[in-house]
Amino acid sequence: MPFTPDLVDELNTLVHFDLASTQQGIKIHKTAAPAIIAATQRLHSKGLLTQVDGGYLTSLGRDAAEHVQAALTILTSLPASSKG
Repeated sequence: MPFTPDLVDELNTLVHFDLASTQQGIKIHKTAAPAIIAATQRLHSKGLLTQVDGGYLTSLGRDAAEHVQAALTILTSLPASSKG
């Protein structure tokens, strides 16, 4: 199954969490882009965020954010053959 625009918005939201601290969450304001507000609400309904407008990552959310951020790092790094 390919990534839908909704899933991409959810992935982009998870990238914003600082995994170095469990004490830092995010707050999505009502002036944010409608797609980001909707993505945050979906992440909450899936049990990944503590609040409908962001909050903190749940245990499942932290796992997801770790994987998303790792995938982003891998996909944006130079290929091994280019590192010379």
